[in-house]
Amino acid sequence: MSSTAGQGTGPGGTGDDHAPGETVSRGGVQTGTISTKVPARLDRLPWSGWHWRIVIGLGTVWILDGLEVTIVGNIAGRLSEKGSGLAISAAQVSGLAAALYVAGACTGALFFGWLTDRHGRKKLFMLTLCVYLAATALTAVSWTAWFFFLCRFFTGFGIGGEYAAINSAIDELIPSRHRGRIDIIINGSFWIGAGAGALVSVPLLNTSLLPVNVGWRLAFGLGVVLGLVILLVRRHVPESPRWLFIHGRNREAEEVVAEAERIVQDEKQVVLDEPDQSITIRQRRSIGFVTIARTMVRLYPGRTVLGLSLFIGQAFLYNAVTFGYATILTTFFAVPNGFTGYYFAVICVGNFMGPLLLGPLFDSVGRKPMISGTYLLSGVLLLGTAALFRSGALSAVTLTLCWTVVLFFASAGASSAYLTVSEVFPMETRALAIAFFYAVGTAVGGISGPLIFADLVSTGKTADTALAFSLGAALMIAAGVVELFLGVKAERRGLESIAMPLTAEEPEVSGTAPA
Repeated sequence: MSSTAGQGTGPGGTGDDHAPGETVSRGGVQTGTISTKVPARLDRLPWSGWHWRIVIGLGTVWILDGLEVTIVGNIAGRLSEKGSGLAISAAQVSGLAAALYVAGACTGALFFGWLTDRHGRKKLFMLTLCVYLAATALTAVSWTAWFFFLCRFFTGFGIGGEYAAINSAIDELIPSRHRGRIDIIINGSFWIGAGAGALVSVPLLNTSLLPVNVGWRLAFGLGVVLGLVILLVRRHVPESPRWLFIHGRNREAEEVVAEAERIVQDEKQVVLDEPDQSITIRQRRSIGFVTIARTMVRLYPGRTVLGLSLFIGQAFLYNAVTFGYATILTTFFAVPNGFTGYYFAVICVGNFMGPLLLGPLFDSVGRKPMISGTYLLSGVLLLGTAALFRSGALSAVTLTLCWTVVLFFASAGASSAYLTVSEVFPMETRALAIAFFYAVGTAVGGISGPLIFADLVSTGKTADTALAFSLGAALMIAAGVVELFLGVKAERRGLESIAMPLTAEEPEVSGTAPA
């Protein structure tokens, strides 16, 4: 049975979006057809404290991810020493353990991504953070190599789920004119955690301060403490109204938007205009995986190729070359294990400043020029770095400076990969689309990358490591070229105009043909 609901309410309205005779199932979940202004009402909101609550509650998890990955990279040498409590080699930590972490992230992204589209953003971003916290806490008490590897897999499992659930929620809650820069900066905040992890690892790995078997355990414990704080903040982040009204819970969607409007009006002392745009939705409780897969491959083949290209390029560069940086310093420049964190902290500055300073340009200059430009420029600069490294012209300091410049652009490009796949597919497929591209791209670049890179660096030959640099550069350049041809002009546009929801019956917003 189908029915049409009202057009939604503006500020000061009743919050009731139901028409007489509308079918309502148990638990307030509705079925039928509604016409709603929820997306337009969200997009026309000025920036407020309500949005900051979302950014802090969801975006700060990338700091955790950065802390996690960097600490593992920096403790590789210390873990392999006698008395660490684990019978493990540095190559196993930076190679096998890193690959298992990424494999867990890929698996978790797909599993939790599917659940996120089915059961909502909020339930899943709470669950995935709990999985991460439990796995990290267990990592800190590892007593043998196999248990350490197992914990690394499940830590990645939780983080992978975070990528799908959180990027979906952020894009659906942030106004369209701010979406690009906010998404870019939030994903770039990974490097705040990475820099903190690099600096914290220095005293924690100093054997004159802490025993070999204690420092690395405390390092993981810090991640647990930070994660618990984020969990407390995240409880106050609302469910995505876009997900709610598509899944028959439009009364809850109205309540979330009405709350945001009240906060904006009280904070800004303004009266919000009622938007003209609305969209008509055929509500469903769930959407099948086959429908989602068919949408991505058949309806949007160009966007599918684009997403894979962007993710493979950045995944190889970061998971292989960047996260093995401490190994490069100790192997080729004899930098002591306890001091590699200082160098890594420097390149983390470049990694975060890129998204921070370039992020606004993704909304003003546009997606295509900025995404292609950051990928191409970082690839060309990395080729130059590889040539200098192979010729022996670089020291630990100058190599770090070269990497800082390369990653200033590469980091903004890598963050834009997540932005791209989270906004160019229909809402019903968003979380699974993010998960799919993250999993496939990271599996190609993030699992094979660390294994290949560890073998190349372990030879001790500059030519082999330069080859790894060049591979990462070539993949970034290739992705930049694909963006030039297949990129989508999504700046300052509502999500529903970039990709119409699969459940839309009578679209009343300006749409574009699938690319």
